Amino acid sequence: MNLITYIMYLASSGATAYYTSSQIRDPKTRLNVLAGLQKSEASSVKFLSALSERAFNEGDNWLAEKLKKHASDEVRHSQIFAHALKQIDNRTKDITSTEKQPTESTQHQGTPFFALYFHGYSQEDLQPAVIDWNVFAASTYILEIDAGKDFKRMANVLPDNEQSSRNLKQGLLNIAQDETGHAAYLYEAMMRQMPPIKVQNLVDEWRTRKVDAIFKLASEIFQGVK
Repeated sequence: MNLITYIMYLASSGATAYYTSSQIRDPKTRLNVLAGLQKSEASSVKFLSALSERAFNEGDNWLAEKLKKHASDEVRHSQIFAHALKQIDNRTKDITSTEKQPTESTQHQGTPFFALYFHGYSQEDLQPAVIDWNVFAASTYILEIDAGKDFKRMANVLPDNEQSSRNLKQGLLNIAQDETGHAAYLYEAMMRQMPPIKVQNLVDEWRTRKVDAIFKLASEIFQGVK
């Protein structure tokens, strides 16, 4: 990662941390944040499960088990957010089911950020049956390691003066730990396939992609506001 990209990375990380923390801290916006997080976690379950089956069929039992656990973690994360939503608003319907959720690749292609993040890849390229393993590992590694930090920051700004906030804080800390663990196995998966220098180059590529996507999206939003 070059110096300019690194500076942009620090700036975007700081802005993201401030925004997510303020949104989860404010009771007026917390419900929408939790709903978005619940949907995001649930939407990846089918994709990860399909990848686990593919890895098993290709003879990589180690990766298959890691992906299976990853999918199971995402189900649990979705349930944590769904429970938090119900504590805030009892009228919230049960949204823990993942049966009708789109695959991760489909949803990613349908959102502005992920369309930019995966620029150059078609929706077909990102399907679990054909996605390049290194593309999956590197792109998801960046998302998971950043998510671990974001969830920890969000947990730290929540108040401790009432039960629902304390429960959510603990849930976010548990999720943050899981996300860090996901990043670790994805990095190990890359190290099993490539020399360290190639792994670092691939990680840098996807870090740069994320930074570029954030700044392009911010620019488009700013121009739209003007």
